[in-house]
Parts: sequence; C-alpha cells; structure tokens
Amino acid sequence: MGQPYELPDFYVPHPARINPHLDGARAHSKSWAYDFDMIDVPQQGKAIWDEHDFDSHDYALLCAYTHPDATGPALDLVTDWYVWVFYFDDHFLELYKKTGDIPAATAYLDRLPAFMPVEGDITSTPENPVERGLADLWTRTVPAMSAGWRQRFRQTTEALLAESLWELSNITTGRIANPIEYVEMRRKVGGAPWSANLVEYAAGAEVPVEIASTRPMRVLSDTFSDAVHLRNDLFSYQREVEVEGELNNGVLVIERFVGCGAQQAAELVNDILTSRLHQFENTALTEVPRVVEEHQVDPAGRLAVFNYVKGLQDWQSGGHEWHLRSSRYMNKGGMAAEGRGLGMSATRLVASLVATAPYRGRSHQFVPHQAVGPTNLPSIYMPFAAQQSPHLGTARFAILSWGERTGITDGTIWDAGMLEAFDLPLCAAGIFPDATPEQLDLASAWLAWGTYADDYYPAVFGRRRDLAGARVSNQRLSAIMAVDSLGPSVPPDPRGISGVPTAPVGALEVSLADIWQRTAAGMTVEQQRAFKQTVDSMTESWLWELANQAQNRIPDPVDYIEMRRRTFGSELTMSLCRIGHGERVPAEVYRSRPIQAMENAAADYACLLNDLFSYHKEIQYDGDFHNGVLVVQNFLACDKERAVAMVNELMTARMQQFEQVVAVDLPALITGFGLEDDVRRIVLRYADELRNWMSGILAWHRGCHRYGAADLPHRSTRPGALGIPAGVGVPGAAGVPGAIGIPAGLGTSAFRIFRKAGAA
Repeated sequence: MGQPYELPDFYVPHPARINPHLDGARAHSKSWAYDFDMIDVPQQGKAIWDEHDFDSHDYALLCAYTHPDATGPALDLVTDWYVWVFYFDDHFLELYKKTGDIPAATAYLDRLPAFMPVEGDITSTPENPVERGLADLWTRTVPAMSAGWRQRFRQTTEALLAESLWELSNITTGRIANPIEYVEMRRKVGGAPWSANLVEYAAGAEVPVEIASTRPMRVLSDTFSDAVHLRNDLFSYQREVEVEGELNNGVLVIERFVGCGAQQAAELVNDILTSRLHQFENTALTEVPRVVEEHQVDPAGRLAVFNYVKGLQDWQSGGHEWHLRSSRYMNKGGMAAEGRGLGMSATRLVASLVATAPYRGRSHQFVPHQAVGPTNLPSIYMPFAAQQSPHLGTARFAILSWGERTGITDGTIWDAGMLEAFDLPLCAAGIFPDATPEQLDLASAWLAWGTYADDYYPAVFGRRRDLAGARVSNQRLSAIMAVDSLGPSVPPDPRGISGVPTAPVGALEVSLADIWQRTAAGMTVEQQRAFKQTVDSMTESWLWELANQAQNRIPDPVDYIEMRRRTFGSELTMSLCRIGHGERVPAEVYRSRPIQAMENAAADYACLLNDLFSYHKEIQYDGDFHNGVLVVQNFLACDKERAVAMVNELMTARMQQFEQVVAVDLPALITGFGLEDDVRRIVLRYADELRNWMSGILAWHRGCHRYGAADLPHRSTRPGALGIPAGVGVPGAAGVPGAIGIPAGLGTSAFRIFRKAGAA
C-alpha cells in the first residue's frame, strides 16, 4: 500500500540524543510486559500483542530518545509506563472501539481510577493486564513525587483514559470533530500532558507547586502536547484512517473541514504543529522567567523549571526520531530515518529555521491602523430566535444615569453620546430576556464596565507599553472585590497593595466597586470567592494581550482561541450561571466533557462573531491585531475575504457542535449521572441560557452603533490622539486591550441567576 501523502518538512529545532541505558530498558520492559500478560496472552479471545509486535514497536527506543538524560532505573520505569499506555490503547481498540460496546467500555474505564490513589494504598483487586500494570506502576512511581504532582498526574491519566469514550462515540456515530474541538479533546485523550508529567519524574525536575497552575506552565504543557499529538497524527494517518477506520486524526479533521486533499491537509497540520512549537519557545523565553520572578521561586526550583523545559524539548526531538523508525507509523518501513544520523542535527536545525522563517516573520510585522475598510459580513448561522426583555427602555435610561454617576461619561474615554450609541442594555436585554428591571440594570452596568475597560486599557496602558502599570491596576481591581463573611466592601487599609491606596480612584475603579457590591451582596463567601477568581482570570488575560502588543506578535491560532475565551469573560459568566444553579448540581457534572464542550462551543461562537463585526474597528481604528480574522490571515497568509470565510466556517462548526451536544450528549449525561428531575431541569435550562446568550449577542452586534462604518469616524486613527491627560492610569484602571467588543463577555447568560444569587 502506497503512502497517502509525503511527510512534510517538520520543524525540529533541537538535536535528538539517545540515552546510554537503552539496552537495559529494552530487556527490562520486555520482561515486565511478559510478567503482566501483555505479550502472547489473548484478552477475551482477542490477540493484542505478540512478541514481534512488541519488539518492532520498540518503546524503549522511544523513551531513550525522549529522556536522554534519565538514569537507568528511571528510564526502566518510564519505559514501563509507555508500554502500559500503548498496550491500553491497543487493548481498548480491540475490545471496545472495534465492537462499539460503549456500556462495557464505560465500566472498564470506571474501574481504573481505583488503582491511582493520591493518598493511601490501592485496595481494589486488578483483573486484567491494564489494571495490574497500572497498579504496579503507580506503586513504584508516586513515593518519589509530591502530593501536588500525584494529583496532577492522576488527573492527566484519568483524562487520557476517560476521554477514550469521546473517540469511541465519534467512531460509533461516524462523526468527525471540528478543528477547535479536535485540538482541545486530543490534548486530553492523546496522553501528551501525561507525558509532560513523566518528564518531571524522569528529569528529576518537578515543577514548583507555586507556579504549576500558572498560564506559562500550562501553555508549555499544552503546546508540547499539541505538537506531540499532531506529529503523531501525521505519521499514523495511514494506519488509523485507512486501516483501522479511525476518525480522530488531525489530518482527516482538516481534510474534511477545509475540503482539500490529504497532502494539503498534512501540510496545514504541520503548519499548526510548527506554530505550536513557536508558541512554546515564546512562552519559555518571555513568560516563564517573569512568573518565576513574580513567585520568588528559590534556586532549586528555578533549576527544576529549566530542566523541565529542556526535558520537553528533548521529548519533541526524540519523539520525532522514534516516529521515523517505529513500525507503528507511516515512515516507509523506517527508511525515513535514513541519512538522519545524530551528526546531521545541526544541518536539520538550520533547515528547520529557514523553512519556518516566513511565518515567524509575518507574526511580528503587523502594521497598525491599516485602511482595511468595512467587512462584507457573510451569512451567519444562528438557529435560535433572539429574545428581548420588556424592560429595555428603562434600562437604557438607567445606564446613562449610572455612567454619569460613576464618571464613565466624563469625556476622557467616553461621553454620554457614546454610551448611548453603544446601547449595552440592548445586549443585556437579549442575553437576559426574563430579567427584572433591577437585574437588567445591573447586567447593563456590567456590560458598560467591560466595554469601557475595552477602550480604556489600550489607550492608557497599551500605547505606553506599560505592563507594570497594568499589573498594578489588576491588583487594585482585585483588591476592590473584597471577599469576607460580612459581604464585599472596599478594603479599609489605606496602604493597599505595595503601598498603593486601594480606595477606588477613577471611573473604572469606582464603577467596579459599585457593581461588585451590588452583585456580591447576596452571595455566600464561597460564591464570592469563585466569582472573584473568574474576574481575576479575565484581568490576567488582558496582560497577555498587552504583552503581545509589546512584542508586536500576532498570537498563535490555538493560543488565541483559548485565551479569547478568557479575554471575553467566558469563565466569569459560566461561574455566575453555576452560582445561580445553587448547590444542587454536582461539581462533577460541570467538569464533564458535555458541559465543558457546550460552554466552549458557545464561547468560541460568540468570540468569533465579535471578531467578524469588529475587524474594521480593531485593525484600522484601534490599531490592534487581537482579532480572529487577522490571526487567520496571518497564519494562512491569505486575504481578508478568505479569512472571513474561514472564521465563519469555524463559527458554524462550533454552533453545530453546540447543537449536537445539547441534543445527544446532554441527555446521555443526565441519564449517566442519574440526575433527579430538579437538577435535570437546571442543566437543560443552562443550555437555554447559552442559546439566549449567543442569539442576544448577535442581535446586539446588528443593532448597536459601535462597529458600523458610519459609527467609526469619531475614533481617531492617530496613536495618542484621544487626548488622555497625563497621569491617567496611575494608579490606573484595567481594561481589555484589543477591542473585544462584547465587554469582555461580562453580562452574558450569567445574569439570569442574579435573582437567585440575591443580587440587587
């Protein structure tokens, strides 16, 4: 059988090295696999591996390449882990993917977490090679690692196992994921985050607990994972798609979504892979040093972080070399590795840099305030009818009074005419159609606050490249949202943060203090804390945009989509909805794949919708590049019209996924969890809230005067032309750089729950 395409030229910027303990790991892992019945022992009458399979796969070679500096015992243990995970993959394929037996697969997967206790001993009795192998490996590994690492490793292992059902469901229904969904889910089911955890073990480089959950460390793991998975997809397409009938392969996903041949799809997947590696490098060089300093990591911790980054780089290069040699993959029987001796690494490095230079260069060549003209909007897929609150008229009057009272319309950034033209109550009335007058007023105020911040932040901090001032501003905004048993209030300590007073200063802070107190007054302390955390997450994402502007760096497409949800305020709005649902919905329901898929699909639809409407404003008038159309233009090196069409196709795909989740996955979730009627109604109402959110946002874009060509001439294209007085922004106020449009997403469907949360 001939290959369906020629392998593309991969970006491999680091030389591959091989561990000197390879032979010992080969002998040990083979003996271990025999001991646990993984070789020549059929399971339920189905053959999984024979000795030839095991030898030709050569997992010890994979681990020797990917962990070149591990000690002999560490390499043995890590190799056993990889033998186990590949055996699990093939075991699950034979027993469940090929049979489509979802109930049996679910029962099988439900047993595995019992063999990964974070604390204490394993009490369950293993019944098959997968369970016996997992129990042995867990017992041998966790004593050397901290409780924090154990928890992280358990989570990534559970995701790898449990999300296999997503793959099985797609195969059973013949469904091919959309590109955004695929990257998101492949990260869970593909196992690379799990591999990143094992890098910490093998390199003796456990990430310090104080920074393990920060954005830079998460991005390192995510970009590492995406590159590993997409590389694997390129090599495994023939086996998975043509032989096994697999549908969960990145090349196939792009092939079907774009409507192109396999060769072009492979090239596009390779471009995404390269972009993710560029993002890895940028994060390691620009974000990791800062987060280490901010958290005052000690010298030992800093060395661990350095070795962790190096370990992830080694894995990328070593994994590529193994794919060129293993019999599992499309590599012309290993001939693809010919002429690739370790001495050729310098030549390959230069070739990699040259091949990827055009995209890297484009990403730093944005010219602000280009005359792009109005955008011809495509036909937008919206299957839900927009609703509207009957209290819209009174909310429009109330927001003007609130803007004057808090100083938002003092003429520095906005005047009263602008606030009226932007018509944020129209948005609130669509996303919150059943609101009381008081609730609609509060929703409108949140929307106005976010939109004001949207304009304030780039004007005050962006043009000066004042990242330090923006960080102080974020700290001040966080301090305003005090959490205590007596209810929220402005912190009384006059020294504030690092000697900066915390009493609200300026319109942005005064308005936030007002809406925070009105919103949080009826919340419990736990609800206040959860709500505040989502706001802090959003303000942190604003710093990401500002840092990109300082580098004049158009973000990587995947990073853009995932951060756009945060700059849009999606985490905040989902949190507010959940507060309104009370304590009746189990936390594991919210953590489930269907709920997360529903939320992310809705968020991406709304974010990309805003990017279509705001392109003219953001590129020409704001001089910003945080726009999905522009990101696609840069990535594909295409014109605006092609990028607009691609963004619209992505929006449509996300909406169709939302519909599929609500129609198929949500009922299955309700049945699977055995939810009682009142909880079931809450979950289904959540889907209705998100429908209103998306349709309301579209109605607002079509009805407001913020993005139309006739609305923009009042916005100057000259940097610094707003006439902002000197000193504005110190102590400062935060906002959203990049003209996000729908006020950072604040005020979405979440506001339906204000009455239940007790907000005034």
